[in-house]
Amino acid sequence: MAEPRSLPPGFGELEVLAVGTVLLVEALVGLSLNSLTILSFCKYPELRTPSHLLVLSLALADSGISLNALVAATSSFLWHWPYGSGGCQAHGFQGFTTALASICSTAAIAWGRYHHYCTRSRLAWDTALSLVLFVWLSSAFWAALPLLGWGHYDYEPLGTCCTLDYSQGNRNFTSFLFTMAFFNFILPLFITFTSYWLMEQKLGKTGHPQVPALIAKMVPTINAVNYALGSDMVRKGLWPCLSPWRSERE
Repeated sequence: MAEPRSLPPGFGELEVLAVGTVLLVEALVGLSLNSLTILSFCKYPELRTPSHLLVLSLALADSGISLNALVAATSSFLWHWPYGSGGCQAHGFQGFTTALASICSTAAIAWGRYHHYCTRSRLAWDTALSLVLFVWLSSAFWAALPLLGWGHYDYEPLGTCCTLDYSQGNRNFTSFLFTMAFFNFILPLFITFTSYWLMEQKLGKTGHPQVPALIAKMVPTINAVNYALGSDMVRKGLWPCLSPWRSERE
């Protein structure tokens, strides 16, 4: 006979249901929009450019974040984490890897746009591939450190998903947090700001600064809107993908 489910300590049924619902909606919307970006890149050869490869990296990272949220949503509806301690470590590693890859891919896109508009030269394939490879290897490296003892993954307060254990205040975790934040938050943010600022100066634009890359890390859905729905991938690939009959008629 199965044991009756019990709510996480300190949380009510409505709170757990609300968290699970929000995570589920974010996961499904993020997966849907980023999947369209990935599908457009794969289906249409004219979209397979070095610049769009950086966008593809961002879409893959945000799809990973959405999958991570989907697992957390499922656990929220179950009222507990059903995958054990090993599953918690894997969930934390996967979520942290894709989150860092998303941040670094945002910075790579900003630099790629600076390179394109300010140097008037196309981004080379070897440069784009090197950037993507560096982004993912670096993200996996930093995400693996808590598994090796520098930092720690643990259950979040709700007990239905896993991430870095921010409740620890010891020297081990503090040193990891500040070092990781410098290389994976402050440095990418500096690259992003500098790239867009230099574009503003080079192109002589006035008015409000360009901000897509600055707000893109809010949710994977915003990334998809900023870098897919507002780009050539839509005009050349996404709408024909959604409406194949139109492409055939034209």
